[in-house]
Amino acid sequence: MISLKSPREIERMRRAGRLTAQARALAGSMVRPGVSTLEIDTAVRKFIQSHGARPSFLHYNGFPGSACISVNEVVIHGIPGHRRLKEGDIVSIDVGAFLDGYHGDCAATYPCGQVSPEAARLIEVTRQSFWEGIRLAQPGKRVFDISHAVQQYVEANGYSVVRDFVGHGVGVKLHEPPEVPNFGPAGHGPRLQPGMTLAVEPMVNAGDYPVKVLKDGWTTVTSDGSLAAHYENTILITEQGPEILTVTEDGAYV
Repeated sequence: MISLKSPREIERMRRAGRLTAQARALAGSMVRPGVSTLEIDTAVRKFIQSHGARPSFLHYNGFPGSACISVNEVVIHGIPGHRRLKEGDIVSIDVGAFLDGYHGDCAATYPCGQVSPEAARLIEVTRQSFWEGIRLAQPGKRVFDISHAVQQYVEANGYSVVRDFVGHGVGVKLHEPPEVPNFGPAGHGPRLQPGMTLAVEPMVNAGDYPVKVLKDGWTTVTSDGSLAAHYENTILITEQGPEILTVTEDGAYV
């Protein structure tokens, strides 16, 4: 069942979202050559815990990190470790924070130092595809209206959207109904209603869309070895349209 949040729940989700966005911004600020993914993960964990919250991903279904840190061909669910970032890497960081009974969830892909024009364009198209999608996040529209807009924009730019993983509802649980794919036919799926809270998260490959999960059971890479990027915010459907909940205090979406 899709949860429609009350005004009290929405305010709690705003607080969780704000903290999550701040954690994402902190992680992004650390992306530079020589920094290990574990160092970023540790900083995210300490930051979230210092605000009386807990990292949503830590031990979620056994995940060992507080953030998913995915480099280059890793699409999602990269496990933090001793890998040190190099000039030219692109680094996708997905974070969640559980505060006062509610989750925030957001992600972004960051350039490490100077990256190739192709990598920079992939990052920008992925980010913009999110905004193209949520233009359709209006009451009375359907979930797949968002999905179709994301897919159209990504494919018009010569990239592909991942099929095996999708966005989702978010709230008391990290993953709630409905699923929010980044592909599909417009006019399908549940109708959008005020009070719905969704994690909309385009996952975009520079090459073809197939992915594979490595032996650790988490790390998901492009099957063809091409670069991948990820961008996500938690949004609220309101009578006036979408409100971004994963926004920092100064109004930045990253």
